[in-house]
Amino acid sequence: MVQAVPVFAAQPLRIRRIGLDEPWQWLARGWRDFRRNPFVGVVYGLLAAATGYLLTLGLVLADLLYLLLPLSSGFFLVGPVLVVGLYEVSRRLEQGLGTGLFDALWAFRRNPVQIALMGVALLLFHFLWVRIAALLFFLYWGIEPPSVENLLAETFLSPRGWPFLLIGGAVGAVLAFVAYSISVIALPLLLDREDVSVVEAIAASVRAVQVNLAPMLLWAAIIVIFTGFGLVLAYLGLIVTLPVIAHASWHAYRDLVVQEG
Repeated sequence: MVQAVPVFAAQPLRIRRIGLDEPWQWLARGWRDFRRNPFVGVVYGLLAAATGYLLTLGLVLADLLYLLLPLSSGFFLVGPVLVVGLYEVSRRLEQGLGTGLFDALWAFRRNPVQIALMGVALLLFHFLWVRIAALLFFLYWGIEPPSVENLLAETFLSPRGWPFLLIGGAVGAVLAFVAYSISVIALPLLLDREDVSVVEAIAASVRAVQVNLAPMLLWAAIIVIFTGFGLVLAYLGLIVTLPVIAHASWHAYRDLVVQEG
């Protein structure tokens, strides 16, 4: 018998209790889905990389390069809503259906209002984080931040920058964990179940983290490592890591939410 707990007392959604080995299985299934339909995944990865390059160029031209780290961390915060199309690829592969780029790009039509509301919530988290990061930066460096040439050395190698990194990292980690908790299975759930609202999806996601804290922390670490690896490789690593994690997130949802009927 599947061990599961309800999300709401009067709501049929139930969350499975899982083991620490499950996140690695999700990752393996994500890699399998990517290999089965690499074209759509590569397109999404290329779009993410191109967005990263445009973001970096814009910050350099605006002399705001110090915002690169908090803005690029948006991949962690708003990523789930940007890859809804890749969840659709995995959903259709699961059903034995073919999936083209058009099917992926228009996947949000399955539950447009609720998916859009979830996207707004994650975007607000991102804006909040950028504002906090900018405030911390100016508190430590004043209105005249280090030059572009000295920015990395002053931030990462100078003792003056360590408190900034520690406090900024702690605040960012809290916001990232909250965003992760409300979204880790919410978007796949909203895509799969048109009868589910954004409030129910968020509650299910938070409940999944609550009852499976250790496995879900492991899954969060895997997401951070893979996404971070993609970012530090001049965004090019996202061409592979982004779709693999997105496909794996679909399988996380499928394992965590008890499918009724």
